Amino acid sequence: MINNSEPQDLPRVLSLLDAVMINAGGIIGSGIFMVPATIALLTGSTSLIMAVWIIGGVISLFGALSVAELGAAMPRAGGQFVYLSEAYGPVWGYLYGWSCVAVINTASIAAVGVAFSEYLGFFFSITEIEIKSIAIFSVIFLTIINIIDVKSGARAQNIFTLLKIGAILGIIALGLIMDGGSSTNMKPIYPDQPFSTLVGPIGLAMVSVLWSYDGWIFITYVAGEVKNPGRNIPLSLVFCMAIVISIYLSINFIFTYTLGIETMGNSSMVASDSASVFLGEKGAALVSIIILISLLGANNGFILTSARINYAMAKDKLFFHQAAKIHPKFKSPANALVIQAIWACALTLSGTYNQLITYIIFASWIFYAMSCAAVIILRIKRPDLKRPYKTPGYPYVPIIFILFSILLTINTILEAPRDAAVGASIIIAGLPMYFYWKKNV
Repeated sequence: MINNSEPQDLPRVLSLLDAVMINAGGIIGSGIFMVPATIALLTGSTSLIMAVWIIGGVISLFGALSVAELGAAMPRAGGQFVYLSEAYGPVWGYLYGWSCVAVINTASIAAVGVAFSEYLGFFFSITEIEIKSIAIFSVIFLTIINIIDVKSGARAQNIFTLLKIGAILGIIALGLIMDGGSSTNMKPIYPDQPFSTLVGPIGLAMVSVLWSYDGWIFITYVAGEVKNPGRNIPLSLVFCMAIVISIYLSINFIFTYTLGIETMGNSSMVASDSASVFLGEKGAALVSIIILISLLGANNGFILTSARINYAMAKDKLFFHQAAKIHPKFKSPANALVIQAIWACALTLSGTYNQLITYIIFASWIFYAMSCAAVIILRIKRPDLKRPYKTPGYPYVPIIFILFSILLTINTILEAPRDAAVGASIIIAGLPMYFYWKKNV
C-alpha cells in the first residue's frame, strides 16, 4: 500500500510553469510535423481533419483529467508504476515499469535521438555512423543536464518548449498574414463519401493523432518533485492540453490553408512544404530548425521523467538498488538516469528501437486504460485516500477514456496481430524478472 508519509528523498523544486513546460515539451515533438499529411490522406476533407484532431485532444484531456486525480492523491515519483501497483497489486505495476524500462521509454529516447541526428542532415551531409554517434551524444548530453539537478533539466525544458511554441506560433501568424494561402485550398470542407466507408480510415487517423498527443502523463512521473502537487499537477495537465490542442488545430489549419488537402496528403515534409509557400526556400530551413528544437525538447522531457520509473521500482526493491540512490550533491536520481541512458544508447547502436516501439506501442494504451480505471477502483478500495483534486465528470470522463482505449487496442490487434502478439510477449517476459527481484532482494 502506498504510504504518502514516507520520507521525501527528491526535493520538490518544480513549479507550475515547470510542470506545464515538461508536459507540453514532451507532447510537441516530431508528430505534429509528420502526422498531418497522413491525416489528410486518410480523411480527405477539412472538417474531418479538424474533427479527428479535436476528438484526439479531448480524449487525451479526459485521460489527463483522470490521471491527475491519482497524481494529486499519490504525489510520488514513478507515475503509473505507483498507481497500477496500488490499484491492482505490485505485479501489474512491475509489468508497466518493465515495459517502460525495457522498451517504451528507452526505445523512444533512442528513436528521438536518431531523428534529431537525421534532421541535422538537412544542413550538412552525415553518414549512418555519424547519425548514431550524434544521437548517443545528444542522449548523454541531456542526461548530464538532468543529473546536475532536476531544476537544471526543468530550465532546459522550459527553454526548449518556449522556443518551439514561439516558433510554431510564428509560422501560424506568418501563414495567415503573408501571401500564398487560399480559402480554396480548404475544399472539400465535408467528405463526399458515405460515413460507413470512412470508419476504417478515421480509426487509422485517430491512432496517428493520439500518438501525436502522447506524453500528457509525463508530469506524473515526477510528481514527487512538484511543489504543491495537489494543485499544480491537475492545473499543469489542463493548461498543457489547452495549449497543445490550440497549437495543433491552428497549425493544421495553416497546412490546409497553404497547401490544400491533396498536396498535403502527398507531402513527405508537410511542415517544410507549407512554410515554403509563404517563406520560399528559407521556410524549409526554418521548419528544420524548429523540428530540431522540438526533438531536443521532447527527448529532454523523456529523459527527465522516465528515469523516475527506474527510481520508483528500485525504491520498491524491484530493480537494481543503486537506481534508488540520490546524488549527494545534485539531489537527483543520477544512477537511474545513467542506467536509462546506457540502455537507450545500446538500443540506438542496435537499430532495433523502431521495431520495438511498433511491437509494444499498443501496450501503452492498455496501461493508460488501467490507470484511468484505477481512479474508479481506488475510489472504492481507498475511500480514505486524501484527494486534493477529483476528476470532473466522474465517472463518465474516465469511463469514456477507458472505452476509447479498449477500442484502440482491439483495432491494433485486428490490424496488426503479429505485432500485438510480440508486444504482449515482451510484457509477459517481465514476469520472471519480477519473481527474481521478489526472491533475491
